[in-house]
Amino acid sequence: MRTRVVVTGMGVVAPNGHGLTAYENALREGASGIRFIPEMKRLNFACQVGGVPQNFEATRQGYFDHEELPSINENIGYACVAAIDAWRDAGLTVPGPREENVDWDTGAICGSGIGGMDTIASSVVPMVNAGNVRRMGSRIVEQVMNSGTSARIAGLLALGNQVTSNSSACSTGNEAIVEAAARIRAGLAKRMLAGGAEGSSPHIWGGFEAMRVICRKYNDRPEQASRPMSATAAGFVPGSGAAILVLEDLDSARSRGAKIYAEILGGAVNCGGHRTGGSMTAPNPEGVRRCIRDAMRDAGVLPGQIDAINGHLTATFADPHEVWNWSKALERGPEEFPYINATKSLIGHCLGAAGAIESVAVVLQLYKGFLHPSVNCGDVHPEIAAFAAKIPQRCLAVPQLRTIAKAGFGFGDVNSCIIFKKWEEGSLPED
Repeated sequence: MRTRVVVTGMGVVAPNGHGLTAYENALREGASGIRFIPEMKRLNFACQVGGVPQNFEATRQGYFDHEELPSINENIGYACVAAIDAWRDAGLTVPGPREENVDWDTGAICGSGIGGMDTIASSVVPMVNAGNVRRMGSRIVEQVMNSGTSARIAGLLALGNQVTSNSSACSTGNEAIVEAAARIRAGLAKRMLAGGAEGSSPHIWGGFEAMRVICRKYNDRPEQASRPMSATAAGFVPGSGAAILVLEDLDSARSRGAKIYAEILGGAVNCGGHRTGGSMTAPNPEGVRRCIRDAMRDAGVLPGQIDAINGHLTATFADPHEVWNWSKALERGPEEFPYINATKSLIGHCLGAAGAIESVAVVLQLYKGFLHPSVNCGDVHPEIAAFAAKIPQRCLAVPQLRTIAKAGFGFGDVNSCIIFKKWEEGSLPED
């Protein structure tokens, strides 16, 4: 019998709330975390809005001592705060820095899409160009190396199992969860911390500005800028933050009396191979549909058992295509289609952190029995107008909610899908 994997802890640093209570309230209220960013205006960005966690400088003061703070940039800081919160939420104790015991049963997979670009831009490049290499300090490498996020988490929590940072563009957070669950299923770990993080910096967002894919039409109305599935969508809103989920072997969770939020029934990742419409910046539709079907097959659920979808849905031209790909993959037309919502309407596109932050939203919705609204899409795109009734425009109480599919489709034509199920004691995956 396959090892069952459950979620026993979560931590989130999102543009519209730090911590599960604040984040859940923002989701229910449809509260946006998107704000005007003065620095983007100063740097002549056409897009001058973004989703950035508020007051994080003050937040991190309560998590790290003065010696640690200078070597923790935003990307790593967001990830570490979320990891500590998730660890404590799971009922586990954060070890002291002088404790020698290593937790060989627990590991971490926490990635980012772009990572320490802000540190490279603000410190590494100018100091190297000025011939001041020796003034950079000995801890600059750990801030810019791709594995810096997970490595720092491992040090904070004394983790001795696999510690890895993945990077698969917008699919990073989802992929981390899929890979971590697979490791537990294989019997190689009892617990894994999984998620993603991304710093906030014009140096991270500049490439997307150059591509003209980020929103430039709502600088005076930031809360209205992120418009997934809307006829007036004008590009994605860049975002940042982090989320970490503690995944655990069900037997381990039960043995320590842990609170269980949800079960991960299965998941899948693939690539469309940059063919039949797929490219570095667009998904191959067949790859998307295969990924969804593979995730359901791995989870042992039928298309009709999917109660809701938390889409990738970025507020670009791809949104209508995504909805139709879901319809084809599930073989469910507009009348039988499950509910579908877009967390990015509230937080923007948090890049490598997106899948993880949105997965926390999925688990909260399952655990509490609600669906948060997709804001700014009262004018549903005409290509998906037939699905309008399945897009929540206000918070819905859905106590019968049992199964949610979470998608992530990233640059590079990479896809990911996770099937989450509400935890019910004694339930079996095939129930």
